Amino acid sequence: MSHGSHDENNIQHLYEGDQSKLYSGVLAHHHDAKSPESKAQVAKIWKITLILSIITIAEVLGGLYLSEFMAKWLLNAIFLVLTILKSAYIVSVFMHLGDEVKWFRFCVLIPLTLFIWFIIAFIYDGGQWKIFNENNPARFDYHQTK
Repeated sequence: MSHGSHDENNIQHLYEGDQSKLYSGVLAHHHDAKSPESKAQVAKIWKITLILSIITIAEVLGGLYLSEFMAKWLLNAIFLVLTILKSAYIVSVFMHLGDEVKWFRFCVLIPLTLFIWFIIAFIYDGGQWKIFNENNPARFDYHQTK
């Protein structure tokens, strides 16, 4: 295909040169708000809103009412799972990661998982250092000799 040719199925020419056509409605798929495509898109938006709202309401109600009856570690685990669920859904839908091929999703998610593990490991190590430092007899002897 030559550089100057135009094909209805190939929109590469919109990305070359003046890109204002990309955002001016030339690529709008739904010209009629009552078309089946538009209705499907609106239904998808409502579904996303409902799912995220249910998870958020569960988090708030859990924080208000379950904190008196549950162990703190269990409540924290529930919050962690709900937060990860909500963030995974947001990344999948709004960042379009759910639409990508499987290998690309793994290329994004595996380093993210390792980064989260990295943060948890440093927090745990810092807690252990604090315990060791507070209980170290040499620390007390050093401060008492001055």
